[in-house]
Amino acid sequence: MAKEVKKRRRGYTRISRKNQVTLPAEVLRRTCLGPGDQLKVEPDGRGRIVLTAETDPIEKFIGDLTGVYEKGYLEKLRSEWD
Repeated sequence: MAKEVKKRRRGYTRISRKNQVTLPAEVLRRTCLGPGDQLKVEPDGRGRIVLTAETDPIEKFIGDLTGVYEKGYLEKLRSEWD
């Protein structure tokens, strides 16, 4: 007797006995996540889990350009917007 093969639905996954899940490749591509990325895992109500990249890419670079502009330059530039 042949074993019945269950079809996988696109965008769905299953929790294994070891509490592991496989994330769909398309979802990872669209979120710019990949192997080795650290994720924060939080519950968000019954049946919902939120995964968030551990570091925000913008926060990673905040302060990198310190000292590039002379003191007061950015304030002068911002005042031109009014």
